[in-house]
Amino acid sequence: MKFTIYQESRPGKRPNNEDRLAHCYSRDALLMVVADGMGGHYYGEVAAQIAVQCVTEAFQREANPNIHDPFSFINRTMLNAHCAILDFADTHKLQDSPRTTCVACLIQDSIAYWAHAGDSRLYVIRGGRVLTRTRDHSRVQLLIDQGMISPAQAPFHPDRNKVYSCLGGRQDPDIELSRKTPLEAGDVVALCTDGLWGLYPDDLLAAALKNENLMKSVPELMEQADGRGGQNADNLSIVAVRWEDNYVEPGSGNSSTIHTQTMPLGAITTRLDEFGRNPKYRTELTDDEIERAIQEIRSTIQKYSK
Repeated sequence: MKFTIYQESRPGKRPNNEDRLAHCYSRDALLMVVADGMGGHYYGEVAAQIAVQCVTEAFQREANPNIHDPFSFINRTMLNAHCAILDFADTHKLQDSPRTTCVACLIQDSIAYWAHAGDSRLYVIRGGRVLTRTRDHSRVQLLIDQGMISPAQAPFHPDRNKVYSCLGGRQDPDIELSRKTPLEAGDVVALCTDGLWGLYPDDLLAAALKNENLMKSVPELMEQADGRGGQNADNLSIVAVRWEDNYVEPGSGNSSTIHTQTMPLGAITTRLDEFGRNPKYRTELTDDEIERAIQEIRSTIQKYSK
């Protein structure tokens, strides 16, 4: 595999950043996951952290060096994350279970497989245009489907933040699986939370990610979005990959391009921030509270490490 990947999360103007994101790859498979937590105190952050860690740690165990059944893997690990969040809520006797949206994508053999619950989105962009994207599990999307409101009205609708599928809710999540989607050289796959995509129509978001230098275009997009959101800007997060499987002469390519062909069969590279350790994920917790939360998250996830 050969690709360029970039991920970033910002708190916007919110006191806490409840988004979590990660990517990891073996020699033959790449995983990306984004979660947007919902809940009081720090529990939204915990739900998102559990979701991201459950999926990435399963990948670390099972990518040898690829995943045998991609759709089964994504569906199972997201359901395990859902159950782990419920366990956390029960252990701490929380009246309202913390919840999180989640979108995860696995790429191997130049084919993308993904699943989502909620309104965090995945886009496949080809030639500066949206080839396909996920359909939000939200109240606003249902209103659009019923012809009650137009897509242009959606960003301003009072129910824009209401989702009907998520991980951690008392009802089982509606985890929607994609079709197998072959990728071409130059395609961009982007996973992002509503704090980012809510600021841009699909065509503008696709145009912003068209630039071949993903390491430049994505930070510029995030910087613009941070300002565009104004004083009420939500958390905004993205992980984006530019698929690059064409031969490039040595020295002529992007120095940030990742080549996995020489990786050992059992090697896994992961980028996942530990709970409370990244200043971009603002939290009011003390160091002791962060340490306890890390241990609680670890203990919860280990129940589903099979």
